[in-house]
Amino acid sequence: MSVCRGIRGATTTTENTREAIFAATEELLQQMVAANEITESDVAAMFLTATQDLNAAFPATAVRRMGWEKTALLCSPEIAVPNSLSKCIRVLILVNTDKDPDDLVHVYLRDATTLRSDNE
Repeated sequence: MSVCRGIRGATTTTENTREAIFAATEELLQQMVAANEITESDVAAMFLTATQDLNAAFPATAVRRMGWEKTALLCSPEIAVPNSLSKCIRVLILVNTDKDPDDLVHVYLRDATTLRSDNE
């Protein structure tokens, strides 16, 4: 029986430009999709956030550029937390799946690998 589960991901970029934000977001989403063998039709919704130093573009626009037209998206700035990771994009995909939580692959790239102690 399918249930809705969350798949987490995060990445960073070195520049606050539209191109850099789109490239980082697209790479992250592609790896999350491949690692979890999901398609757009499996996705209930996707939440994206970006640190306040990334304001040149909405990461959600990168998802639309990839052709994901039917996915419900929410894109939001993160709160400014002292000493937090800079230029960071986070994604939470809510996916309908038969997989157990332990079988889901959470993807962290670049400097975002420091966000998870369970990340290899």
